[in-house]
Amino acid sequence: MTDQTTRAKTFAALHQKGNPVILYNIWDAGSAKAVQDAGAKALATGSAPVAMAQGFGDGQNIPMDYVLDNARRIIGAVDLPVTLDFEGAYATDAAGISDNVQRALETGVIGFNFEDQIIGTKDLFDIETQATRVAAMRAGCDAAGIPAFVNARTDIFLKAQPDTHDDAMLNDAIARAKAYSDAGASGFFAPGLKDEAMIGRLCEATDLPVNIIALPGTPDTATLAKLGVARISYGPVPYRKMVAWLQEQAAAALG
Repeated sequence: MTDQTTRAKTFAALHQKGNPVILYNIWDAGSAKAVQDAGAKALATGSAPVAMAQGFGDGQNIPMDYVLDNARRIIGAVDLPVTLDFEGAYATDAAGISDNVQRALETGVIGFNFEDQIIGTKDLFDIETQATRVAAMRAGCDAAGIPAFVNARTDIFLKAQPDTHDDAMLNDAIARAKAYSDAGASGFFAPGLKDEAMIGRLCEATDLPVNIIALPGTPDTATLAKLGVARISYGPVPYRKMVAWLQEQAAAALG
């Protein structure tokens, strides 16, 4: 068993409903070492902070080679499992997704965030199309011989204001969770979902570990655990707080 396979299995085992793994998202080797030293059990990049730290906007504006080089440096600097926010895998077709996943796994990452929004638009892939894409990502992992954790993300809730979230959206998310699970997903990510009742219903409706992002207004860790969440991530929040602090300190120094 390779070290990468061992790390992948260790990472998957951290996802327990009611006892969520906390992923305080990082963006480079320095932030990865800092979060590791703070006591993290695993590390996760965030696409937005990785891009912004290199002067790019989110949404696959940063070249894939930059993303993979960055991941390689992170993995070389830490001892923990590292999962990669791979956005839309920089491809729309199954062959491209599978190929890019295999390239990404060569860096040593042991998992992926993989989203269902159509990059550069406000739209989502329909369920059938995205399930095919998830299956292509799983096929790429299988071809590489790594049991990577595919965290299938839906942007249903992130693209709508929280006060507009309703049963129709939740039912769509539950249908997507089932389809993505059947296609080989390891987990289901619903960023932007903040309503306690809806989070609880989503966790009950799928066997997949559910990932919620700790954006402002989201229930606290203890509440999310009680609702059955298995993974809590922080997305761009740590980077934005760091930049705000840096600007404040620079302004004070510059007078």
